[in-house]
Amino acid sequence: MRQVAFVFQDTRLFKESLLENIRAARPDASREEVLSAAHAAQCDDILEKLPHGLDTVVGARGVYLSGGEQQRIALARAILKDAPIVVLDEATAFADPENEHQIQKAFEALIKNKTVLMIAHRLSTVQDADHIIVLSGGKISEQGCHESLLAQHGVYAAMWEDYQRSARWKVGNPAGEYHKARQAVHRNGKGEKTL
Repeated sequence: MRQVAFVFQDTRLFKESLLENIRAARPDASREEVLSAAHAAQCDDILEKLPHGLDTVVGARGVYLSGGEQQRIALARAILKDAPIVVLDEATAFADPENEHQIQKAFEALIKNKTVLMIAHRLSTVQDADHIIVLSGGKISEQGCHESLLAQHGVYAAMWEDYQRSARWKVGNPAGEYHKARQAVHRNGKGEKTL
């Protein structure tokens, strides 16, 4: 197990300080090594907002962190462990967009010169992978890099198009439709909808 670092979808933090939570990956690590791992995992903002920084107790009767913040703490553990193999199981699943961006930056520090197995539904998480394996119906349906999978116009390309479309989607009327509707109501003069 020393050769593998895991970052799971559902991260569990111990009812200990953040220092001890991160140090769990390598109990002999110095405070400076833990701080360095936390910095590489984009945890500086978390430490700054906590009353005792790295010494703040989290969990029951302590401070609670968001899902994305917990993921960054788990990434700090994995960075500190410095194992040659990294398994990321839906590591961005509970992250809001801001935390997801910071997690993506932390991935860069974690996966450098490592063998990484990444399990993900968010395609933004895997698009920079050297090799992507697409499962459909429990079987491998496609594999390759992001560009080659898009060129195949298969399952991955369809999922990518859906992902891109959802990223552009906005709640409410398309631009200008609200103003057209307001003008139509005002033209009627009676406050009746004329659309």
